[in-house]
Amino acid sequence: CSICFEPWTTSGEHRLATLRCGHLFGYTCIARWVKGQGQRARCPQCNKKTKRTDIVLLYARKLRALDNTEQESMKRSLEQEHSLRRKAELESAQCRLKLQVMTDECGELHKQLQELKTLMAQPGCGPSQSSATSLSGLFQRQDSTQGGHYVFSKAVLVSQVGGCRVLSYCEPLSCLLASQPSPHTSLVPGCGVKKMSTLNLKVCQYIPIHVKQIRGLAFNRQADSLLLSAALDNTIKLTSLMTNTVVQTYNTGKPVWSCCWCLDNNNYVYAGLSNGSVLVYDTRDTSTHVQELQCPVASLSYVPRAASSSFPCGGLIAGSLDGGCFWEQVGGTTYRPHMLPLETGGCTDIQVQPESRHCLVTYRPGRSKPSLRCVLMELNRTPQQDATQEPSCSCYPVQTFSAGSSCKLLTKNAVFRSPAGEGSTLVCAGDEATNSIMVWDAGSGSLIQKLSADLPVLDICPFEVNQGSYLASLTEKMLKIYKWE
Repeated sequence: CSICFEPWTTSGEHRLATLRCGHLFGYTCIARWVKGQGQRARCPQCNKKTKRTDIVLLYARKLRALDNTEQESMKRSLEQEHSLRRKAELESAQCRLKLQVMTDECGELHKQLQELKTLMAQPGCGPSQSSATSLSGLFQRQDSTQGGHYVFSKAVLVSQVGGCRVLSYCEPLSCLLASQPSPHTSLVPGCGVKKMSTLNLKVCQYIPIHVKQIRGLAFNRQADSLLLSAALDNTIKLTSLMTNTVVQTYNTGKPVWSCCWCLDNNNYVYAGLSNGSVLVYDTRDTSTHVQELQCPVASLSYVPRAASSSFPCGGLIAGSLDGGCFWEQVGGTTYRPHMLPLETGGCTDIQVQPESRHCLVTYRPGRSKPSLRCVLMELNRTPQQDATQEPSCSCYPVQTFSAGSSCKLLTKNAVFRSPAGEGSTLVCAGDEATNSIMVWDAGSGSLIQKLSADLPVLDICPFEVNQGSYLASLTEKMLKIYKWE
């Protein structure tokens, strides 16, 4: 007893008692102490206010206090070591990222040098003169897709409550990633991505990344399995799929609607914000953005340079309801804007086919044109007439595809090389009216097939694995896989 310094007992007048603060005394000692101080009574040890009704008797057959000071100290040391280890792993991942960035920069410089040599060795060539010329050069055989079609392979439940939005494919790890809300909101709130192996078509795991809904996922051309994600929580993040950890976070200050990598220089990433601006970030600078491009944005796509093409420029295509703009990357963080002649008031998505230098522009239904339209457009460049005039970049339509009359969701469509080969291209778009995917041959403009999806399709992603070609479609709950046969 800290009052009389005598041992307390398990029964009798000096039996074990405690106050609300938890300190132990003999009952007679603490009762006499509180009574003697009256209304100003305080605990003899911690000086906390107390009263007689706070005295509680403790009942124990045998009481012995074990000295576990050393054990608690070891626990704290172990937790500290775990924290330092996690910090070291994160720093190691960031160092590997910086090393990969520097290696990639050296490789890109060498590649640009070779492309410049090739470009200088060739005579200048203007853009294609007509849509027919573009189609004949792009699609060598219109009937090439007759040798195959997509067959349903498997359906995977991603989220029981819904909320899925975007889809992407990681080629180095052979896995699909679908954004979704956390399946355990009480333990791990927020949103993340679910990994699904394309080797066995089985779900691997869930990776938490953002606080709010994810609106964009993108990979670069390097085999570093580094995922760029954009969300409505005012951030874009870089996540290593090798360690399933976020290695870099950039605060944009505004909700982010879309994102993409610079395919000519993997040091740069782009974030399209809700306030109508595009922020350019350098992964070597973790503090803030290095450039801001002012243009309305709903979707972002990057066109890499191609020295042997009639459109050799590299740059960013930003699409919005008001139209589109091509930001030509002149060098480093310098960009030259070129307004694209798109229809105003209806563009919801722009996707790029880098090899053929074409883009797919999606228009929602309107009064004059009541159906969803996907317009395949060829990018072209007009060479400069004299030293004072800069080359101009533009585009013109070569094929139009029509879908249903409903477009309540901003579906991401796709344009890609046909698995049948022969230089043909496929266009895929979600049809909300029939809850299906429409697949067209871009050369002939004919509808090849309609794939049932049960719910409105939000994103479409083609991929190849084990020498097989597949098509993945994402609804708010399900992921469906189709195989080309």
